[in-house]
Amino acid sequence: MRYLCLIAIVWMTFTRCKQTSTKSLVWSDEFEYSGTPDSTKWNYDLGDGCPHVCGWGNNEVEYYTKDLKNVRVENGMLSIEAHKDSLGGKAYTSTRMVSKGKGDWLYGRIEVKAKLPRGKGTWPAIWMLSTDWKYGGWPESGEIDIMEHVGYDPGVIHGTIHTKAYNHIIGTQKEGNLPLRIAWMPFMCTPLTGVKIKWTSIWMIRCIIR
Repeated sequence: MRYLCLIAIVWMTFTRCKQTSTKSLVWSDEFEYSGTPDSTKWNYDLGDGCPHVCGWGNNEVEYYTKDLKNVRVENGMLSIEAHKDSLGGKAYTSTRMVSKGKGDWLYGRIEVKAKLPRGKGTWPAIWMLSTDWKYGGWPESGEIDIMEHVGYDPGVIHGTIHTKAYNHIIGTQKEGNLPLRIAWMPFMCTPLTGVKIKWTSIWMIRCIIR
């Protein structure tokens, strides 16, 4: 079983379907409300990951909160914002949302529509981790990166699969890139872009929804 993780500045809606011949919606958040995100669907990773995994395994320089300044729903969208303001010994704050225990799936189709920040140092991401870590810690129990967008390479969306045998620590990760048709404008956001993956027991396919 996998659950979703979200970080950085992202506006999105979610749908996910069972792997059946008829396909039915089993979980979604269209953000048709205002205020704090729906607590029946979302949890948070808070702080800087210390003492267990300081920097959340990626040397991240932000301190994660669930404050409205960093995360809120308004105008039909979820807004996750990074701010340059010192907290917990970190120079930045942002939000890291997870669906663990409230949205966990094995196989299916996941669709996301998001606006992404532009600027060096940003790293918005939507990815899936193991719910029960059945095979051990990372990377033994795997990771599926639905979307990563690194600030120094604004015209590309990255998707990656990590396992014990295939991961970036040993340089064997399985990855693919999709181009974004955007013009460079510092500190602006990309157009609203959709990403879809279909995950089965034998293959995975990912595409941009235009």
